[in-house]
Amino acid sequence: MLSENLVPGQSECKAKHAPKPEIRMEPIMFARRIFLSVTLLGLFGLFLAFPSRAGEVEVVAAKARLVQSGAASVWRFEVTLRHADAGWNHYADSWEILAPDGKLLGRRVLLHPHVGEQPFTRSLVGVQIPAAITKVRLRGHDKRHGYGGKELVIELPID
Repeated sequence: MLSENLVPGQSECKAKHAPKPEIRMEPIMFARRIFLSVTLLGLFGLFLAFPSRAGEVEVVAAKARLVQSGAASVWRFEVTLRHADAGWNHYADSWEILAPDGKLLGRRVLLHPHVGEQPFTRSLVGVQIPAAITKVRLRGHDKRHGYGGKELVIELPID
């Protein structure tokens, strides 16, 4: 017995497994899908590209004031940082004062996040710096990324 869909000489088994007719998508629907796919891939790419830089600490301003002069002068520093603190697991946790050769001269440890206070300024008093040093470099540190972001080099004022 032949089914209506059978071509002469074709068995019923072959007809059941014959390829289904191709479903064609409307050109506008196809264009929308391509546009959405490209847009989503682009947004995902942006998401992956920025986390490593977005969270680093920036030193945005600094002041140094001589407290006591001598062979090793004593200085007070006020440093302003900007960082997208996100809580206890990701916040700016310190900043440092470095000599031109990279030697650590002072470190200010920050004990808590500053989520609603950006940028923020903190000071460090009692930093001993040899009289021969006229410039210092300031850099920030955060719990997730470590060192990075914008550093600042300042000249020590001569009073």
